[in-house]
Amino acid sequence: MEAAILVKCDKVWVNARLATMAGPGLGVVEDGVVAARGGQIAYAGPRTQAPDFTAEETVDCAGRWITPGLIDCHTHLIYAGNRAQEFELRLAGASYEEIARAGGGIVSTVAATRAASEDELVASALPRLDALIAEGVTSIEIKSGYGLSLDAERRMLRAARRLADERAVDVTTTFLGAHAVPAEFAGNADGYIDTVVHDMIPALAAEGLADAVDAFCEGIGFTREQTHRVFETASQAGLPVKLHAEQLSNQHGAALAAEFCALSADHLEWLDDAGIAAMAHAGTVATLLPGAFYFTRETRVPPIDALRAAGVPIALATDSNPGTSPMTSLLLAMNMGATLFRLTVEECLLGVTHHAALALGLGDRIGTLEAGKACDLAIWDIETPAELVYRIGFNPLHARIRRGQ
Repeated sequence: MEAAILVKCDKVWVNARLATMAGPGLGVVEDGVVAARGGQIAYAGPRTQAPDFTAEETVDCAGRWITPGLIDCHTHLIYAGNRAQEFELRLAGASYEEIARAGGGIVSTVAATRAASEDELVASALPRLDALIAEGVTSIEIKSGYGLSLDAERRMLRAARRLADERAVDVTTTFLGAHAVPAEFAGNADGYIDTVVHDMIPALAAEGLADAVDAFCEGIGFTREQTHRVFETASQAGLPVKLHAEQLSNQHGAALAAEFCALSADHLEWLDDAGIAAMAHAGTVATLLPGAFYFTRETRVPPIDALRAAGVPIALATDSNPGTSPMTSLLLAMNMGATLFRLTVEECLLGVTHHAALALGLGDRIGTLEAGKACDLAIWDIETPAELVYRIGFNPLHARIRRGQ
């Protein structure tokens, strides 16, 4: 009889239940094994089909559940100050648009962020990042957009990059220069977009500080034509695009994003059938942000049924930001996605793993438990994956593994 071939690994997790997110459904494996080698998954699947491993360390999970590490694919984590006063104004009846037009909103955070040093931005962001990490987040997208000048946007993006050095987390950066018109360009949005496309994008792309480019296409943001200019320049610089689209009105931004094969279109409360069809054709992910919907007390729900019918992947994110979603819990975002948008448990969990990875253009590297992908794991003290969506204010994380460590 031939001797069994032993497969060398760094670490093996046994006696686990897996939600691989690789399908069908959640890709559940009741008696599962995950093996890591060189920071990647060497095997994830049933114990009965696993090869014989020789590993430096074997971990008995005692029946706990393992999911991919969670992914927060839309955040504005780098900023200074807060907007608690605006929260009070909204409680008194002011709308988000009214506050923005009166000089509040994004522009108020710009002033505080411009005055902060890179070190101060890093220090203020770390507690927010730590809260997400504590819930099993292993990858996060961080947008700029509170600087609105080349120097300030560069400082934000550098601060975001530094977070990956300060903590064991993967950070994807997105340049959101077209977030609002700064005070020095008041009444001259086209002039500001000139600066974005001629100065900011080329410089930041050359410095390697941005992984993608985003814009806010909205009545209080930028027009479809202005957004088109931003996307054209981003494409010329070799950067993929994303878009804040159809949050407060239908500007047909999602269809524009799809023209540029955008990674994602986000918010989408006012998305129409034409936008859905364009997204489906382009493979653009719909990233839903229930925290902002809840916090601004919106009432128009994104067209979930139509997105499902068209086969558009749905991601979920915190939209962590100081003005409309001061939330640092991806578990809460899942509960909100289920309760406010009527997403299923499966949709919520895929939304913060596999589909969130697609929204970052990283579907080949993270988001599922499959051989060859990064060994980013979240190990949970739960009886069923539904608990991760069902509970509020409860964190059942047992262990968080990034790159096998």
